[in-house]
Amino acid sequence: MKKKTSKQCEVCRKEFGNRDLYPLTLIRSNVFALAEQKYPGISRQGFVCFPDLHKISAIHFEEILKREKGALSELEIEVVQSLKQQDLLSGNVNKEFEEKLTLGDRLADKIATFGGSWTFILLFGFILICWMCINSFQYLNEPFDPFPYILLNLVLSSLAAFQAPIIMMSQNRQASKDRLTQEGDYQVNLKSELQVRQLNTRLELFMKHHWQKMHEIARTQEEIITSLENSIKNK
Repeated sequence: MKKKTSKQCEVCRKEFGNRDLYPLTLIRSNVFALAEQKYPGISRQGFVCFPDLHKISAIHFEEILKREKGALSELEIEVVQSLKQQDLLSGNVNKEFEEKLTLGDRLADKIATFGGSWTFILLFGFILICWMCINSFQYLNEPFDPFPYILLNLVLSSLAAFQAPIIMMSQNRQASKDRLTQEGDYQVNLKSELQVRQLNTRLELFMKHHWQKMHEIARTQEEIITSLENSIKNK
């Protein structure tokens, strides 16, 4: 029974199978230079495990972002850390936001939702019509709010005074929710862009390495054919 071949990772110095290693020769020179600064003593002809490869790529992306954007924001730092750990950035913003809401926040949202519905408009319109009709009929000797309905104006003013801040509170929370959604979209898009750039770079290096190998094989074949032709001529 054959033993499984294994090699050592140049970064963590642990043994891995061939399928769990990536050749450092396929890493760009500038990326390898950054890796060499972070992990002194690594060999260009060696191999690196995929978790450490992600860390090296994250270091490279961090340098790219610093060069293009200057100082990194908290969102960009989280993206770099996500690349290092291979964590997910996307999440359910609605669920996370609702878990932080207090009882007052939930009540304000429900009041704002009800105040902006047709149910509220129809119900409140019916109440206003009933109020004015009851206080306008002549057979009532002493209406509780005679024309011009001063008490009704006071009720409407008080309702508007309470309703406006409640609606603003709900709108402010919606704005905060939209901001969190936009920040999450920015992080996901930035991570996707960096990963696509990384894939394109790896593909280019792989094709270059493959082309070099094919060129060496073709040159070897030509040398063998030439040698065979010379040996045939000499006979």
